[in-house]
Amino acid sequence: MNPAELGMILMAIAAGAMMPIQAGVNSTLALQTHSSTMAAMISFVVGSIALAGVVMAMRLPIPAMGALKVAPWWSWTGGLLGAFFVAASVILVPKLGAATMMATFLAGQLTASVILDHFGWATFPQHDLSPGRVAGVLLLFAGVYLIRRY
Repeated sequence: MNPAELGMILMAIAAGAMMPIQAGVNSTLALQTHSSTMAAMISFVVGSIALAGVVMAMRLPIPAMGALKVAPWWSWTGGLLGAFFVAASVILVPKLGAATMMATFLAGQLTASVILDHFGWATFPQHDLSPGRVAGVLLLFAGVYLIRRY
């Protein structure tokens, strides 16, 4: 593995580690605001402010309107998908716990990922479904069962 690949793997591990922390932080905020939806909204506002600061610091140009107009309709749904994920995590973490919630999310993520890869949807490179990939997803669901049961 070259240093660039190792850096990407470590970044992915760090991002993955942040997910249960974010769920716990947002769940705490939901307790304080008495609203899961309000906590998710505050999370997105804070994140949007942070990203606006990064964009300004990097001096990224504002995209031309023409480029935005030709983007596929579904490319605009990322924020909605993220809002659902954050809201679901705020609701689920106090009921399921971090391990069950994250294991279940991971099983869902990998199920969707092998389907996206198989068909090459949403600009992903196409990778055929294989027995190994199916077995990997099934093992993730077995992990969900074991984490939840024990």
